Amino acid sequence: VLGNHDRPRIASRAGGDQARVAAMLLLTLRGTPTLYYGDEIGMPQVHIPPHQVRDPWEKNLAGLGLGRDGCRTPMRWDRTLNGGFSDGKPWLPLGPDVASCNAAAQTDNPASMLSLYRALIALRRTTPELTLGDYRSLEASCDLLAYTRGHKGGRVLIVLNFGRVPASFDASRWPGQVLLSTFMDRRGEPVAGTVALRASEGLIVRLSE
Repeated sequence: VLGNHDRPRIASRAGGDQARVAAMLLLTLRGTPTLYYGDEIGMPQVHIPPHQVRDPWEKNLAGLGLGRDGCRTPMRWDRTLNGGFSDGKPWLPLGPDVASCNAAAQTDNPASMLSLYRALIALRRTTPELTLGDYRSLEASCDLLAYTRGHKGGRVLIVLNFGRVPASFDASRWPGQVLLSTFMDRRGEPVAGTVALRASEGLIVRLSE
């Protein structure tokens, strides 16, 4: 679980690119992935002015930063009034950048956060290794996390760069072909020897049999 109604938004906690890496982590690990609404479009944590606070916790302990309203703002469906959520005044403000950070704006953008989530979900549904497979951690340096998922002879490699600088992973034992990058631009790229990852990039690689 990356986020819920009690935790600040992952996009604000980690930043946009790292939130994409976190999404790849969530949808390639074992277990049932759970998504908190709005994370699939990178909704940010919203600052709530004191006069608009609704959370009893913040009202009772004002000024301590314990309020949870910032991650409970209305879903942003489009760029119309109130983000397309309601014709009436919503209980909380939607925050800035609604025109670009909404579901409609990201639907036809092949590189958007929403497109990444859709690609990850589709890949998980069609790749038994990601739904039924075992988990094996791999040695990796710097801020990389690497592991494989395997099922009935098939195996995929996942390499995630949690660092803010480029990093390299020794894939000499794990040749294959890129299925998905968090930047949505490396599909089909061959992997052999050392694979370079950009800052805050994640890769899923179909390993050669």
